[in-house]
Amino acid sequence: MGNKLFTEILENAPANEPERQFYFIEQIKALLDVKKGEGYEAKAMVTVIGCQMSAKDGEKLQGILQEAGYSITEKEEEADVILFTTCTVRENANQKLYGRIGQLKHLYQRNKDLIIGITGCMMQEKDEVETIQRKYPYVHLIFGTHNIYKLAEYLLETMLSKEKKVELLEDSAEIVENLPSKRKYSFRAAVNISFGCNNFCTYCIVPYVRGREKSRDSQEILKECEALVADGVKEIMLLGQNVNSYGLDKKEECSFPELLAKIAKLPGLKRLRFMTPNPKDFSDELLQVMKENENICNHIHLPLQSGSTAILKRMNRHYSKESYMALVKKIREVLPDVSLTTDIIVGFPGETEEDFQDTMEVVAYSKFDSAFTFQYSKRTGTPAAKWEAVPEDVVKERFQRLLEHIRLHSEEREGRDLGKVMEVLVEEKDKESENMLTGRLSNNVLVHFEGGERLIGEIVPVRLDKSMGFYYYGSVL
Repeated sequence: MGNKLFTEILENAPANEPERQFYFIEQIKALLDVKKGEGYEAKAMVTVIGCQMSAKDGEKLQGILQEAGYSITEKEEEADVILFTTCTVRENANQKLYGRIGQLKHLYQRNKDLIIGITGCMMQEKDEVETIQRKYPYVHLIFGTHNIYKLAEYLLETMLSKEKKVELLEDSAEIVENLPSKRKYSFRAAVNISFGCNNFCTYCIVPYVRGREKSRDSQEILKECEALVADGVKEIMLLGQNVNSYGLDKKEECSFPELLAKIAKLPGLKRLRFMTPNPKDFSDELLQVMKENENICNHIHLPLQSGSTAILKRMNRHYSKESYMALVKKIREVLPDVSLTTDIIVGFPGETEEDFQDTMEVVAYSKFDSAFTFQYSKRTGTPAAKWEAVPEDVVKERFQRLLEHIRLHSEEREGRDLGKVMEVLVEEKDKESENMLTGRLSNNVLVHFEGGERLIGEIVPVRLDKSMGFYYYGSVL
């Protein structure tokens, strides 16, 4: 009966997106209205594992679910639908997912109508999907990064048929946005400007699971940003695996600096950020746009990965130790107050002590405000996974040396704004203290200060009274 009903619904579905998905959203809503009359609570939970792109996917899933009639819960035992959006950059992200879905077995045994679904990068890996289907048969819904927008269609089919739905695409020519999205913060939003990646760094699985780079239409991006500002958003973050190569895949599109400048000029937009640029594509034009627009945040996350030119070549990063340091010098000259952060991998296959010392030299020169440091994690399916590994004890010892080195060379930039009055976007209540709030400066540095909840979402002047290294305590003026 369920399959027959879905087939009938399918026959009447529009062919074009996103109209097709709104049609399925309405079908779910009608079904839930009936079930709610029978006592069905229609609650859904979405768990994000991974980066900002994964978090953005989570917002889309929540938005579709809410539009279809579900209320969002954070308690697994209350949920009728539990979805995970996943990351696969490092092995521990995969293990985190397995731990979470393993814990759901007892819930499914109590409630056979519970729908558990998984999407995101990890679901683009064939071996991982086979593992889930074999070890976790109670997961009924599996789809990948290229068809996240089809949640409503897949969910309705699963609800009606009670059968598993697994649909994975190797790529998609279609970019479908303009579907409902539930933001974590009403005053802050992320906007995808591109999907996928063309860089094929030898350690990275992303191009294989996210596909080749596709830039969105600039006018669609501008319309989305305008709508967000009209909805009260004060800060927008532009997202892409490599944001500053935006437009290179479409001759008719503007460049990333041109797009950034257009968005920065939108009336009412207080702050504009972007993640993540690649040093090889970081242009003088981009620096000039940042200098000329005060609402572009004073923060650049510039992944280094390694300071060794030889290792960077093995990584397929397309820049050298010398060119990276020259870029840092130029950034500091044009934007002297900028906060510079980075990513560094320790123990990449073939890394010698001399290579590691090159990384230490770049760290000392760059004086990063902070760094995300990782011990190399082999990802099956990448070229580097086949190469001989650096001994684990050597990697761990270098990792500890690097952490201390970063701390030492970031100290002179710590507290440089002490005593100043600066604008803080207030984000939330402090997790450690009942009467405190937490917010961020334009340069992404955290500030804790006393204040009432009414200030959350506002940009307020705060005097920075005490430096704690990577964050401040302050007072609202």
